[in-house]
Amino acid sequence: MGLTVVARIGKKRTLVIPKRIAEELGIREGDRVRMTLIGDKLVLEPEYDAVWLSLHGKKVAKIYLKELESESIEQQRKHIESAD
Repeated sequence: MGLTVVARIGKKRTLVIPKRIAEELGIREGDRVRMTLIGDKLVLEPEYDAVWLSLHGKKVAKIYLKELESESIEQQRKHIESAD
């Protein structure tokens, strides 16, 4: 089947992902994860950002540095505006 580890739910329903599971999924502190409830099962998946995908993801299109820089500036602008 796969790797199975038992964990305990902490205060405020906090779940600490066991080291072995986190390492298998490549999850580190600060990373985002997607949780999906399917019936009575919880599925945990890493949520990859654009930088991770550009370095490790499947290549489906070409993007040029100028386009990447424009997108980066736009995303930074949105982040700054949402923080205000």
